[in-house]
Amino acid sequence: MIRMLRAAIALLAVATLLGGCAGTGTGAGNYPVARDPFEPVNRVVFAFNDSLDEWAIRPAAVAYTKVVPEVLRIAVHSMASNISDLWVAANQLLQGKPALAGSDLLRFAINTTLGVGGLADVATPMGLEKHREDFGQTLGRWGVPPGPYLVAPLFGPSSLRDGLGIWADVVGDPVVRLGTVSERNTYSGVRIIDTRAGLLSADGLLRGAALDRYSFVRDGYLQRRRNQVYDGDPPPLKDE
Repeated sequence: MIRMLRAAIALLAVATLLGGCAGTGTGAGNYPVARDPFEPVNRVVFAFNDSLDEWAIRPAAVAYTKVVPEVLRIAVHSMASNISDLWVAANQLLQGKPALAGSDLLRFAINTTLGVGGLADVATPMGLEKHREDFGQTLGRWGVPPGPYLVAPLFGPSSLRDGLGIWADVVGDPVVRLGTVSERNTYSGVRIIDTRAGLLSADGLLRGAALDRYSFVRDGYLQRRRNQVYDGDPPPLKDE
């Protein structure tokens, strides 16, 4: 459940594209050629995920932003972000970046104490930057190729490598060790809605910019993931 909103995360890739990323997955520059041998099936799953978001997840996110006061939404977002820093630090260490791992652990310690359990982000103003790392990125840093593009039900845009990474992300998420099953599901659900609420402003970009939304999301996802794996500085393309 924790990664159920990855279909919505694709909107971040759209924002990246419109913010200045060149190329459309055709192999120019440092951008990957789309490897999509399962495109017919992927398109069916994409349509299913899109409908699920349109009829369930997005309306819940809209209601959340209208009903819950902004100060409380900020607190919820900060707490979720704080918990994720533990897994981010673990991946930094696995990627051979101990200094960044230490920075993320220090962020967690400061926000958990001075930020009252993470309800306030006091580490960022202190110069401790927020990072985002997952096990799919870690596998990429180890040289594991992305493999074919996949669209998974509920999880959304992915690849063979990132799909394997999702399992580790779920196991490594500290939330799975919280309280009862009901409490974990409630917290995960709130986090999903909070994440989708943060992407509402990008909805119009996807609908207005793409003639073929499937290809647009796919190419944006692949470009963004390659950029993430190499920390914003991808090498010249080779066959992966």
